[in-house]
Amino acid sequence: MSNFRTLDDLGDITGKVALVRVDLNLPMQEGRASDVTRVEAVKPTILELADKGAKVLLLAHFGRPKGARHSTMSTSMVQGDVERVLDREIMFIPEVMGPVVEQAVGILRNGDIGLLDNVRFWPGEEANDPAFAKGIAANGDFYVNDAFSASHRAHATTEGLAHFLPAYAGRSMEAELRALNAALGDPETPVAAVVGGAKVSTKLDVLHNLVGKVQHLIIGGGMANTFLAAKGVNVGKSLCEHDLTDTANRIMDEAGHAGCTVHLPYDVVVAKEFAANPPSMRTCNVHEVAADEMILDVGPLAVEALGDVLKTCRTLVWNGPMGAFETVPFDAATVALARTAAALTQDGSLTSVAGGGDTVAALAHAGVKDDFTFVSTAGGAFLEWMEGKDLPGVAALSE
Repeated sequence: MSNFRTLDDLGDITGKVALVRVDLNLPMQEGRASDVTRVEAVKPTILELADKGAKVLLLAHFGRPKGARHSTMSTSMVQGDVERVLDREIMFIPEVMGPVVEQAVGILRNGDIGLLDNVRFWPGEEANDPAFAKGIAANGDFYVNDAFSASHRAHATTEGLAHFLPAYAGRSMEAELRALNAALGDPETPVAAVVGGAKVSTKLDVLHNLVGKVQHLIIGGGMANTFLAAKGVNVGKSLCEHDLTDTANRIMDEAGHAGCTVHLPYDVVVAKEFAANPPSMRTCNVHEVAADEMILDVGPLAVEALGDVLKTCRTLVWNGPMGAFETVPFDAATVALARTAAALTQDGSLTSVAGGGDTVAALAHAGVKDDFTFVSTAGGAFLEWMEGKDLPGVAALSE
């Protein structure tokens, strides 16, 4: 994915109107955003365009209004948070197209920023209605997509606008696409993938795609239990999708034919109840799990061996924790492996790309979120990229 235009390809944009798709779907608490990471991510694009003299109109969704106006889902709810992060005043515009927006553009000075209302208030957004996209485009001179997290949706403001205006990737989108290309598009080999989480069923497409692209597939979390069960291991009371053991065996067969080594834990941390520091907790070989025990983390010997695997690799893609990391001490494997990956990244021997909500939280918990090469905050879009799917909002930028 290298054939997309960036802000470097823009000429003089003084007085031009930039329609910029951003992700401002912020978590709220008592009328304020409890996390402004998404605003921080798009800040460089917004300020660069404004500082070059463009009139910047921000397009965003907020919540799931399902094509109808709701006062509590207006983007005006996050206006103050955006202003604080940008340290700029913003004009709120209660429409996305038509004379109200046209009038606002006339009022805005070069370098000013406007925030349009929730694009999902209009059914044409999620329907990707060409007439709706054309109506929005009528008030712009060029389009910038800086919302990778929303680009797995073929909506009017993530895909449709690119058919009516010159389209460019914003700085956040550009960084994301370059990182993803370095991870799976054109990576340095050997490549390792860590895939964890509760259920195999949620990541079947990811696993099928990865076995043909990576040399080492490290499976953790509850997913590993399903693979262990497929190999005839008694996993006791562990979270396990026993109905997917045939599927797990097929994935392992695919991996074998593709030259991909699947790494499963051979020692595990078990307990009879899922609680912090339970008295029944112990570490054992996977073949020693009792019928009344559940596997809650990967054991220290397996983690050490996995760390040695990473030392032989040049690229790492990570999605999902190794164990029940939210509960101490079942965070040990995730923290230890994440710190190994971070150290290798900082040494310059590993390109590490991670993504997904649980993954970001786990890396932050391990204190290494800033030590990976790139950490994507996109959830669904990152997962679909790992599945090998074309993302409509990304594909539109290269057309």
